[in-house]
Parts: sequence; C-alpha cells; structure tokens
Amino acid sequence: MIKSTLMVSANNIKHLSKIDDLKCDIAILNLEDGVYDKTLARKLLVETISNKRFNKKIVVRINTLESCGKDDIKAINSLNIDGIRVPKIKDKYDVKQALDLIETNKEIHLSIETKEAFYNLCELKIDKRVTTAHLGILDLLNSLDLPQSLLRLDNPTIHHILSDFLLKSKMAGLSAISFIYQDYKNIDEFERWCRLEKSMGFDAKGCISPKQVDIVNSIFSINNKEIIKAEKIKRLFVEQRDKYNNSGFSNEELGFIDEPIYKDALLLLSKHNRL
Repeated sequence: MIKSTLMVSANNIKHLSKIDDLKCDIAILNLEDGVYDKTLARKLLVETISNKRFNKKIVVRINTLESCGKDDIKAINSLNIDGIRVPKIKDKYDVKQALDLIETNKEIHLSIETKEAFYNLCELKIDKRVTTAHLGILDLLNSLDLPQSLLRLDNPTIHHILSDFLLKSKMAGLSAISFIYQDYKNIDEFERWCRLEKSMGFDAKGCISPKQVDIVNSIFSINNKEIIKAEKIKRLFVEQRDKYNNSGFSNEELGFIDEPIYKDALLLLSKHNRL
C-alpha cells in the first residue's frame, strides 16, 4: 500500500543520486515548481535515472502541457519510470491529451489544483492508466479565490475540501494522496495533520522532507493487531457461511459479525496485500 510520496528536485544531482536510500513509497521527481532551469533539470534527470531500476515507484512531475510539459514528456517517455504526474489539468480533455502523449506503459497521476479539476474529479479517470490524484491545496485555494490562511487544522472549509477530494477520488477509482505540508520544520503540526487525515480515511500523504516521510509511514501504517483481527473475522465468517449458511452471528471475542463487517475486513486485508 502506498503511504508516502516525497518530492525530489530534478535539478539536484545529490538528491537524485540518493533515490534508493529514501524511505518513501513513491519518489516524485520534480521538473515543475521551484525548478528554474528546466532544460538542465531535464538533462540531469535523464542522465541519472536512464536504464536504472529502483526499489520504489518513480513518478516524474512535469510542467504544464501549455508550457514545456510536452518537451518534458518527449525527454522522459522512454525512461524506466512508473508514471508521469500532470499539473494544472482542468477536465477530461486535458487528461486525454496527456494520455495521447505519454507511453502506454506508464501511469498517469493528476495534480488536482484547479477549481475545474476539483469540480470534475469524478470524471477524470477516463482510462485505467489514470491511477492517482494528488491534492495541490495551496494552488487550489488560489484558484477558488480563497486565502491560504484558511489552511488550519480547525477550519471547516479545509475539512470539506479534504473530504470532498477523498470521496470523489474514491468514487472515480483513483488513489488519493493528500496535500504537501510546506512548513517542514513544524513537525508537531505536521503530525496533527497526518492524524486528522488518517481519521478521515486517507491512506497516503505527500512529503517534502525525509523526516515527514518517517512520520507518514509511522502514522499511516496499519497496526498488526488490526490485521490479525481482520484475518479472524474473515476466517470465522467464511466458516459460518459455508458450513452453516449463517451470515450473521456473535463471537465472544469480536462481537457481532455479518457481511458488512466481513467486507470491511476484506478491504483492510486487500489494502495490505494480505488476502
């Protein structure tokens, strides 16, 4: 299960050379924001990862298709990477354009950071290659003409944006990656965001530092006791259903078990490859 993504500057050879040492599940190699010499960054990225195999998923965040994103795609299309993340998309026609440009062996990740993309999120999975939505909350707030000062743990508008993003992504069949918290030195608040997002149902969060990755991996990891409980529920339900045609019963240790409880256990086990 994907828990953490880490943004890695494509114009920093030192960072690119340490990809295998990173503890994130996905390394997002960034050609977009904060990268001023796009040509140099593209060249460094190609030279560093060409024909290499990594111990984690590699996704490249390109520039917008309206700027130099098409040049980015042309440069990296043949590389051994898992996916390409496309920024500032608005609708399914933008997604179609990306699909037409990107090789068919690569996933398409979408940055949800415009009000149009947020509104249209349920319609954006137009191909099985479109797998993941990343919430770009600061750009989204700007697109909605809302101030970034709203980004507080207790703000109901932010809670609504997070829940709406999560539910729409799930309805579309997309993996939902929550937003990157920019104040990487404020570890306490970052932990509180992670716990809030996990309580809302998120499985994964974007990061900009290795310390953030450690926190995300810890908070979003499943407790082994929950795995054991889910396996017991699965075993007991299958036994009762198949042997006694009974789909609702009480267990002294686990309480009442019926089909919805069984399906929830299966969901947990599936997420953690334990089915």
